[in-house]
Amino acid sequence: MNEAEAHAMLVTGRTNTLPAHVEGNNLLRALRHEDLARITPHLEIREGRRDEILYEPGDDVAWVYFPCGASLASFLVPLADGRAVETVLIGREGAVGGIVSRGRLPAYARAIVQHPGRFLRMPVPALDAAKRDSPGVADLFARYADCLIAQVFQSVACNAAHTLEQRAAKWLLAAEERTGAASIPMTQEQLAAMLGVGRSYLSRVIRVLRERGAIRVSRGRIEIVDRGRLATGACRCNALVRGHFQEVLAGVYPEELGQARPRPAEAVA
Repeated sequence: MNEAEAHAMLVTGRTNTLPAHVEGNNLLRALRHEDLARITPHLEIREGRRDEILYEPGDDVAWVYFPCGASLASFLVPLADGRAVETVLIGREGAVGGIVSRGRLPAYARAIVQHPGRFLRMPVPALDAAKRDSPGVADLFARYADCLIAQVFQSVACNAAHTLEQRAAKWLLAAEERTGAASIPMTQEQLAAMLGVGRSYLSRVIRVLRERGAIRVSRGRIEIVDRGRLATGACRCNALVRGHFQEVLAGVYPEELGQARPRPAEAVA
């Protein structure tokens, strides 16, 4: 089956099996077949480009986006000095936009594509209608909203209490777990901006991680070469978020990597 045929099956819902493109998003996969059938006809496939802006603060949130496979999106909060600090990183375990609100309400943060790839999207009113018609759909997205808020809470605590090295290592591990790729298309300037620090501060941390043998840096990329060594410098925030997902939405959060590479050491609290 070619991509055009797969797309036709996806947008019309004419299939008795889980569409291949829906397989790429764990949140959609968690729906029962009859509930997925309510949503599938409204889904559109699109390719997200690196740094593509999905919403700016104040924009009407008309679409909900589902990252698939290795695709990543971030919520960034723009600051008065021109920086935009990341609050949440979202991959195939979740969705962006219109999760709780009903109708076209304004966005508070900037939503961007962090790692390019395939996204599914649907109109927010269509998702709201599916929630009204099905307790199962409403329950799933209510549970996901709880998990998303937990991520925000953990991010606030992490930014306040943990060192830049812990935060940088945590972000790199989270990106690898969601994409399944050890090589992350990210410059030091971009990572510094997301973490809310100057490049000179992050450069010192990057140097430490390189000397430890945890990462390798090339033009426009940061590559994890030893997860265990990188994890020794990370906080436990990823593990805490994963644990909450497991309690609320078991099987949706990407599994921790490490079987093929050195086993992660005990993370720093």
